[in-house]
Amino acid sequence: MTDSSNIADVPPAKAGKKPLLIGVLLGCVGLVGGYFAVSILAGPEISAADEAAFEAVPSRDAPLPVFVALEPLIISLSTDQGRSHLRFSAQIEVAPGLSGEVEALKPRIIDILNGYLRAVEIEMLNDPSALQRMRSQMLRRVQVVAGEGRIKDLLIMEFVLS
Repeated sequence: MTDSSNIADVPPAKAGKKPLLIGVLLGCVGLVGGYFAVSILAGPEISAADEAAFEAVPSRDAPLPVFVALEPLIISLSTDQGRSHLRFSAQIEVAPGLSGEVEALKPRIIDILNGYLRAVEIEMLNDPSALQRMRSQMLRRVQVVAGEGRIKDLLIMEFVLS
């Protein structure tokens, strides 16, 4: 019986602070990991360019935009495998009341776009962001040809490489 009395006399072992600290640390890691997982799954934030595009949408009271269609262009491009063709068509957003003036300038606009597109290297076309850069380059060239304040935007309707 002395064996059982010795066991009862032994005080219980203290748990200590180590399990508590491990629990708090794991809780913090879980919170931080959850925050980053939600922020990644939520998607990208709206950029300044996207906000400008949203602001460009006309209100019901604003006059409707005027578009001038350009004739489709077919540009031959040289590649290592031979020849390739780019089929391109676009429309130009014109300031209200100036569509007649821009219509008169269409031959110059088509000439400047044709020259630019022929100078583009085919390797550049394989880059996913190339179309956006090319669009801004073409818009700037068209704005210079047409004159200040006439051209608002260039909309690419067809861009096919075959």
